[in-house]
Amino acid sequence: MNVQGFHHVAIQARDVERVTAFYRDLLGFPELTRHSRPDGSLRSIWVGVPGGGFLAIEAAGGEPDQGPFRHERPGLLMLAFRIARSERDTVVSEFARQGVPLEHETRWTVYVRDPEGNRVALSHHPED
Repeated sequence: MNVQGFHHVAIQARDVERVTAFYRDLLGFPELTRHSRPDGSLRSIWVGVPGGGFLAIEAAGGEPDQGPFRHERPGLLMLAFRIARSERDTVVSEFARQGVPLEHETRWTVYVRDPEGNRVALSHHPED
């Protein structure tokens, strides 16, 4: 097997536009493409992830999972993205300005949720 790197991660969202705005407008991920269903309704929006690959935000029904940030259930726990240590204060300030509450902080990482509760980490590990 010759895996060549990260391609994409797909998350499901009830409100694709709102979730896309979080990644595109707040985190700065460029919108790459939109996909429609045969009836013309929005099926997904893809945003580029710095460093390669993309995040596919796929339309889904149902209620978002609003469980605790830390839990013992198997499966995807969070999306973690790299930031420079010098950007941490700016990131925290921008989340506060946009009304995005911090779920948790460690020495290296800031944790938040996107508008539908998906766990997102911005980390400068191991840079102090």
